[in-house]
Amino acid sequence: MKILNSTIVLLLLFGACSPQKNNEEQSESTTSQTSWKRTSIAEIEEGIKAYIDRETSANGGYFLVNDEKRQLRLKLVRVHTEYLSNLGPDRHFACVDLADEEGDVYDVDFFLEGKPGEMLVTETSLHKLNGKPFYTWKQVVDKTWRRVPVEEATTELLGVIEGDDKFEFRYEAIVPDIKEQAKVWIPLAKTDNFQTVSIVSMDYPGVHKILKEKEFGNDILYLELDAEHSGEKIEVIYEVSRKEKSPYDSELEIDPRYLQPNLLMPIGGRFSEIAAEAIKGKEKEGKLMQARALYDYIIDNMRYMKFGEYGTGNSVLACDSKTGNCTEFHSLFISLARSIEIPARFSIGASIPSDRNEGGIDGYHCWAEFYADGKWWPVDISEGNKYTALATYYFGRHPANRIELSQGRDLVVEPSPSGGPINFLAYPIMETEEGEVYPKTSFSFVRKN
Repeated sequence: MKILNSTIVLLLLFGACSPQKNNEEQSESTTSQTSWKRTSIAEIEEGIKAYIDRETSANGGYFLVNDEKRQLRLKLVRVHTEYLSNLGPDRHFACVDLADEEGDVYDVDFFLEGKPGEMLVTETSLHKLNGKPFYTWKQVVDKTWRRVPVEEATTELLGVIEGDDKFEFRYEAIVPDIKEQAKVWIPLAKTDNFQTVSIVSMDYPGVHKILKEKEFGNDILYLELDAEHSGEKIEVIYEVSRKEKSPYDSELEIDPRYLQPNLLMPIGGRFSEIAAEAIKGKEKEGKLMQARALYDYIIDNMRYMKFGEYGTGNSVLACDSKTGNCTEFHSLFISLARSIEIPARFSIGASIPSDRNEGGIDGYHCWAEFYADGKWWPVDISEGNKYTALATYYFGRHPANRIELSQGRDLVVEPSPSGGPINFLAYPIMETEEGEVYPKTSFSFVRKN
């Protein structure tokens, strides 16, 4: 196994770990390879897992990777199934998350060769540490892909499309095994001042209705399912036109709820103390400068890590661990902001890759807005944390390449889940008589040029 040199040009790379060619480019590159049989995604996943398991067993329970300074002792966290890909006859690409003994998470790119059951890793490359990339990918004139240091990358290579974007967005979930009955709640994207959304098709089993969540105006697809629906697909396909969001005037009076606590986003107490310390010296300045101080505090003090307990948007856990994904970053910001009388609110959806024109999407993404100087200001603190060069951009901007699925926290609908208000809604919430279950959910897109 060898670590890739940063100047190597690699062919046909894929995904957020590495970019995917569009259909036209793929056909140009593979016209002489039409006879080879593509390995399935499941087989590639099995191949990379088997390799990591073998290496882990042979090295005292750890997968070993050498970086420039030391040998890393890692354990598998997850395989990015949305980025597994065939690169040619018996050549494959995989991207995985591995965590070290201190809890840092490394995103590692692997290149494999061989047939199913016989795959060997030929090249390994450390791509990201705690969500922050060491490099990105750029397609060159001969339609191969070259690694580019982040400090030399354009904003488009770092996830930002300015101006406008247009794409098809596919939301898909597979119903798990059901013994008797189940209930499902799924967000439905809506048109607003920044995105125009039309539903191309909806495919779902069972009995359905569209619920209207009144406080934030969300639409929710509600399904009632039986055992016979096990394994069936739920799919919603959208056509989306979206424009970049910058600070904008409020059309309504600021609702008091944007200064009040939520179940997992408390205010006051320790949050007031942290916020007061963060804005020290700016107490007499406006709310805009104070919000920027909170934004900088979170960027400086939190690490983006999908490891351990994360993804619930619990401000207390975020405050204690100083780690998490986008939900922890923005929940902590909202708790701090509201604690010093800055209205703030939460939204969730998906970020559409900017460096390729189709393919899988690495799950949901969330963001926040705060109110100051007569405007709502968009912020994306977890992205600002990943890309230092874009920290200023993400204070006051959301790029065009995203879709919003729902707004708000503690959503109340009727019928409602047995657990009470919905914390936030991106992936399906599914309840059976035995409790909550989790449908396998995936997002994908095709950009409309």
